[in-house]
Amino acid sequence: MSLQSLALIENWPVPTAAAGVVRADGTVLGTHGPADHRFPLASVTKPLAAYAALVAYEEGAVELDEPAGPPGATVRHLLAHTSGLAFDEHRTMSAPGERRLYSNAGFEQLGDHIAKATDIPFAEYLRQAVLEPLGMTSTSLEGSPAKDGVSTVADLLRFAAELQAPRLLDPRTVAEAMTVQYPGTKGVLPGYGHQNPNDWGLGFEIRGAKSPHWTGSSSSPRTFGHFGQSGTFLWTDPAAQVAAVALADRAFGPWAIEAWPAFTDAVLTEARG
Repeated sequence: MSLQSLALIENWPVPTAAAGVVRADGTVLGTHGPADHRFPLASVTKPLAAYAALVAYEEGAVELDEPAGPPGATVRHLLAHTSGLAFDEHRTMSAPGERRLYSNAGFEQLGDHIAKATDIPFAEYLRQAVLEPLGMTSTSLEGSPAKDGVSTVADLLRFAAELQAPRLLDPRTVAEAMTVQYPGTKGVLPGYGHQNPNDWGLGFEIRGAKSPHWTGSSSSPRTFGHFGQSGTFLWTDPAAQVAAVALADRAFGPWAIEAWPAFTDAVLTEARG
């Protein structure tokens, strides 16, 4: 059966959209729209980059608590947006661990750090470590590890299945990535304002008790994932044992703030039913 709720993307004010839902066992519950259309991911690139960083950690190329980024910061700080780096500039705004400063620059420094440690360009490392093993043949990193990924719904559903039942990583590593790092840290969630706390794991945003939020009112606090300014999102809800991907070609804005939570609630209701 294909989830009827996925057809809600037909009502989105966007030129092109595609969406899909996958269970923990890899069963695709349905897709709607062009599942093989390649969309710019914007910040949905970050979970892919983070997963590659965790592979590098498990391979022994890097340690989570080794120095990386600005003075005093570590790989863990960069993954958790607590390095103190500014949003889009390679300058320090606060001491490591103090504030949740969402930072593209931090992910760029993370990519550089892993490239040096492995002696492989980060885009190639991501391909070898994550994309190729998962069969994500339509996905590529075409620049910054923070925002320049391009992918399809079909490929991201493979990644979303991996997040729920890891094969590339030890499940304990994935559990750590979905656990709040530096609990109680305040910060701004782009597009949604100040959040206290602004929970984040290792490269994945954790829903927690955030309000407002881009997931649904029925999403569990353990829900984790990411959205992108290009009109994209991926979430996994461990309580519902389901994950969803939606990609569009219109920049994030009021339309998404209105459309995404209703879509998520409809998907969760149908998947649970």
